[in-house]
Amino acid sequence: MGQNGTVPDPTTPRKRADARRNEQTLLDAAAAIFVIAGVHAPVRDIAARAGVGLGTIYRHFPTRADLIIAVYRHQIEACAAAGPALLAAGPTAHAALGQWLNQFADFLVTKHGLAEAFQSDNTGFKAMHAYFLERLLPVCTDLLGAAVRAGEVRPDIRPLELMRAIGNLCAGTENDPDYNARLLVNLLIDGLRA
Repeated sequence: MGQNGTVPDPTTPRKRADARRNEQTLLDAAAAIFVIAGVHAPVRDIAARAGVGLGTIYRHFPTRADLIIAVYRHQIEACAAAGPALLAAGPTAHAALGQWLNQFADFLVTKHGLAEAFQSDNTGFKAMHAYFLERLLPVCTDLLGAAVRAGEVRPDIRPLELMRAIGNLCAGTENDPDYNARLLVNLLIDGLRA
C-alpha cells in the first residue's frame, strides 16, 4: 500500500529517497514563497530558498502550473495531517482548531493562484477542488467537533461554513499587500468561543 491507501503501480519507477526529499524541500520552499509573494514569484527565489539550482526545479516541475498544482496537493496533505497532530498536542481543542485554521489560511493564500494554473481546464480544477474538500472537510469537522464537545466553541458553527469564512477572509490578499488576512482569521477564531 502506498500513501493514502493506494496500491503503487508496479510499472512506475519508484523515486530514490534523495529525489523524494529534494521534491519535498522544493514544495515546502515554493509554498513559503507563494504565501509571501504569490504564485508568480520568481522561480529563482524558490530555488534559493530550497538551496538548489533552477535546473533541479525544472527537472521536477517542467512548468509553473506543474509546480503550483504539486504545491497545492502537498499543502492539502500537510494540512490534513496537521489536524490530528495539533489536536493530540493540545493544550486545548480551541487552540488546536485555531492553529489549524491559521495553517489552512496560509494554504488558501497559495490556492488563489491555482485557477490561473489550470486556465481553461475547468474539469481539472473541479477535480482538485473535490480532492480539497474530501481531504480537509473531515479534518475541520473533527477539530470543530472536539472544541464544541469541550465547551470551548459555539455549537452552531458548521465546518463547511467555517472553511468558507476563512476562504472569504483570505480572498483579498492577492490584490492588496496591506490587507492582513491573518489578523481577520484570528478575530474569527476568537469569535468562535462559546
